Amino acid sequence: MQDHFAYYKIDGMEKNRLSGNSLKIIALLSMTIDHIGLVLLDNYIPFRYAGRLAFPLFGYMLAEGCYYTRNKRRHFAGILLLGLLCQAVYLVVEHSIYQGILITFCLSILTIYAIIWARDRQGQWWRWLLPVAMLGLDLFLCKGLPMLLPGTDYAMDYGIWGVLFPVLVSLSRNRRIKWCLAAAGLVFLSISMGNWQWYSLLALIPIWFYNGQKGVWNTKYLFYIYYPVHLIIIYGISLAFTA
Repeated sequence: MQDHFAYYKIDGMEKNRLSGNSLKIIALLSMTIDHIGLVLLDNYIPFRYAGRLAFPLFGYMLAEGCYYTRNKRRHFAGILLLGLLCQAVYLVVEHSIYQGILITFCLSILTIYAIIWARDRQGQWWRWLLPVAMLGLDLFLCKGLPMLLPGTDYAMDYGIWGVLFPVLVSLSRNRRIKWCLAAAGLVFLSISMGNWQWYSLLALIPIWFYNGQKGVWNTKYLFYIYYPVHLIIIYGISLAFTA
């Protein structure tokens, strides 16, 4: 069967590059190290630096998945459901309405789908109204709503540039252009967040070596399972030692 990511030219050198599975595994390891440093090691800075690789890699692969998933509704629904479950836990346990990364990615997915929908309707001038409306919603939820909820911890994880990073990556199917768009997105993200977010630019190295192939293993549901499980384990260990 032809690979979904066949728009890349695969030769002997390309086959030795990193697959999508490899990027996801690097992202999972980076995320785990980051959360261990945050929760178990009292915000241990070297681990937080290493954790800056996770968001760009997940965001890049999210943009890829938006184009090549066979069932876009199920793709979005799976991430939304997991995100809402995590938000419910945050609300009950920590009394927090801070919107986690999965909600950020849900906005990214909807924006990308809106752009894809508009591109598929050539010759209809009004087709771009949906992407523009979606971008307006992104700005409201990331910038406007926090001003309407003073005294709360409401914010969107990684902010507006966290939402737009996968969107930028999705704008081109050329690998080098995508890499440049990813670099620009990370620069804007780092400017907006400052501090150690600049270390996220290191993620451009594995992204450069991405070969456009999914890889041998089926890791479709790995993230959905791993994300909540690793948080439960890390926070469980934390509670055990503080009890």
